[in-house]
Amino acid sequence: MPAGRRLLVLDGEPGGWLPPGWEVVPQCGGGLDRRLADAFAHAARLAPRSPALLVGMDTPQLDAAALAEPLSAARRHGTDAWYGPAADGGFWALGLARPTPGLAARLLHGVPMSTPGTGPALLRRLAQAGLTVRHLPPLTDVDTVEDARQVAVEAPRSRFADRLRAVDAAPEVAS
Repeated sequence: MPAGRRLLVLDGEPGGWLPPGWEVVPQCGGGLDRRLADAFAHAARLAPRSPALLVGMDTPQLDAAALAEPLSAARRHGTDAWYGPAADGGFWALGLARPTPGLAARLLHGVPMSTPGTGPALLRRLAQAGLTVRHLPPLTDVDTVEDARQVAVEAPRSRFADRLRAVDAAPEVAS
């Protein structure tokens, strides 16, 4: 996906799996609401006045084609935020056209995370902030083995599906 900057907010050190062209910043402590807001604060500091899209790492079926059209320059006009709903009531993506640390904190601090009400709570915050929101396609985020199997069915030719098939085919380890 074309991007002016790629930022990974990480708890720990990246390994050899990190592709070239990514900047890595440390993840802050606290709950997920604080960590997400802090990720937007990092993005705002590194690229002021640039849009930022935060994508969770638990949607391996996501591909560039799903984001290309809704995030294209032609479709960005008049959009303040992007919201990617997750099947479980949460969200897999949140984007801000003009992120600031203050806006990110107002939107995210105190939103209950990892519940069926997470997405609706965030959407209420976006509306209360007066932001025009463009919805991205819904996706299943991988929280359980059942989710992983569903995602592998949705993206059968992905590395994720290949790895899951390898795990499923592996003999169990005796304890």
